[in-house]
Amino acid sequence: MKIFRLFGKILLGLLALALALFLFVAISLKIQNVTNGEIVSSGQVRKFLVYVPPSYDPARPAPLVISIHGYAEWPAHQRDQSNWNELADEHGFIVVYPAGTGFPARWRASGAKSVDVAFISDLIDHLQGVYNIDPTRIYANGLSNGGGMSYVLGCQLSERIAAIGSVSGAYLFPLEECNPASPVPMLALHGTVDPIVPYEGGYSDYFKVTFPDVPAWIERRAAKNNCAGTPETLPPSGSISGVRYTGCAEDAEVVFYTIAGGGHSWPGGPGLPEWIAGTTSQEIDATAVLWGFFKRHTLRP
Repeated sequence: MKIFRLFGKILLGLLALALALFLFVAISLKIQNVTNGEIVSSGQVRKFLVYVPPSYDPARPAPLVISIHGYAEWPAHQRDQSNWNELADEHGFIVVYPAGTGFPARWRASGAKSVDVAFISDLIDHLQGVYNIDPTRIYANGLSNGGGMSYVLGCQLSERIAAIGSVSGAYLFPLEECNPASPVPMLALHGTVDPIVPYEGGYSDYFKVTFPDVPAWIERRAAKNNCAGTPETLPPSGSISGVRYTGCAEDAEVVFYTIAGGGHSWPGGPGLPEWIAGTTSQEIDATAVLWGFFKRHTLRP
């Protein structure tokens, strides 16, 4: 009987410890998952984190950058990984970090037009009602699942999105089903040793889904924009190489940077734990490169 009582005490202790750890993690996530706005979209309350820089002038239309978190992440995490707010301070644009749904939080970026696309469109409407946003300079970008969502927005919301960007993007929406009203420029970055979304495609250690071979997918994505001829090779810098597809319909260029040895993270940012995501390159600042790309593109009438 003493053994059973001892075992019971140990079990209760372990359960108490597990509960304490669960509450600690839940509270930590609640603290970190800070948002400052919400709307109702498709009958559901959807949240977001918006940043308006001190340099914002309501008398002048400002660009809007939509930056989308990855699978199992959250808006404030995307803010801290990408450092978009710092560039917003310098250039006077508004940044919004929308929140996905579910647990872990995610974006429905692999099927037909989803409520997430409707949410982003409703979010743009909401922000345009509050701030003086230039409708010709709205841009979307994201990490991983968020990069895949940005690609989907380029397919299904091309009448509102001037250009898209993707870092370590998970491109699961079929290209043959991507039929935008007009071609959307795209810039992507991907590491060659990404353990989560493999550079050469196929399954990863984390997800048993068939990811596309990224360089081949980018080539096909450029073909969607009717880009002509052999892509231009960009000057290499350390572990960074790139190609640029030009001669595209409506100047909707496609640019792709390869990061040799790079992992599944935002280059130039603080990075995710290396044992999960691999190496975070500091040889290129993905946010600065994306903003430089976005500035070259406005939505055509």
